[in-house]
Amino acid sequence: MITYEPFWQTLAKSDETWYTLTKRHRISSSTLHRLKTNEVVTTKTLNDLCRILNCRIQDVVEYIPSDQDQPL
Repeated sequence: MITYEPFWQTLAKSDETWYTLTKRHRISSSTLHRLKTNEVVTTKTLNDLCRILNCRIQDVVEYIPSDQDQPL
């Protein structure tokens, strides 16, 4: 399972907020909602967030093995 919990921790430590992401950086509120509910976002969005927050991908996303993962 992909979780975006690291993103919320990174965001809290930054000077950015939900408001500045939507207004200044034009990240849609629906994208932020998808992050909040661990739904699918594009790699472009992940790239943008890393650029905006000046962080690494590990600071935005984490993979946690889960029984809900599809079989390989």
